[in-house]
Formats: sequence, structure tokens, C-alpha cells
Amino acid sequence: MKSLTPNILVEAIEPVLPFWVDRLGFTITAEVNEAARLGFVILTNGPIEVMYQTLESVRKDVPELVDTPLGGNALFVKTSTLEELDAIDEALADAERVIPRRNTFYGADEVTVREPAGNVVTFAFFGGS
Repeated sequence: MKSLTPNILVEAIEPVLPFWVDRLGFTITAEVNEAARLGFVILTNGPIEVMYQTLESVRKDVPELVDTPLGGNALFVKTSTLEELDAIDEALADAERVIPRRNTFYGADEVTVREPAGNVVTFAFFGGS
């Protein structure tokens, strides 16, 4: 595995930005707007990365993540190779699938499951990375 990035689901992103950006020196490295507000951001500080996504944004993209009970958080794990993602997919064959394996508009091949405590975990490979 290559990295683990928490994707924290919230009602609104703007209230958390001063905490991460102003107080802790994080930089917004990616953002997606949803109407007049942020729907998704990636914040980084050196090797540390955290993502925030609004529930409304998730509802539009993958409603299964909002319409079923969440255990608390959604984790996003990048893999180093496609073969590693395939091995994870096989190892988790009996895990509850939140959504079927998919290729996303942002270039990831993803496997999304619910871990035993109820949290959503997405394993993703980005071609060439």
C-alpha cells in the first residue's frame, strides 16, 4: 500500500478551513465547488493529506455512501500498483461492497467496502502513479 488519506464527510467544508489552513499551515491542493460552496477539498501539509467532502456532494456522486448508515468516517487508501489493488479486491471478496468496483472520472480504479466497524474504506489505484 502507498498511503492512507481520511475523507471526512461533513455538512459544510468552509468552517473547517481556518483550523487546517490558518492554524496548522495546510494548503488547499484540490477543490470542487458545489453551487456557491465547496463540495470537496484536499488539504496537505508536507506528506500529510486530509480530504473533506460534503454529504450533498457524496449524495450526488455515490448516494450509497449517504443512504446507508456510516460507522463514522470514510478512508481513502492509495495503492502502488494495479496488481496490489487486484490483490486487495480478492482479499476482500467477502466484505460488504458499498459500491461495485469502478473507474472514476478523476482517474482512479476503486474498490469500496465497509469495514467491520462500519466505516467506508476505498482502495484506489491511479494509473501511472
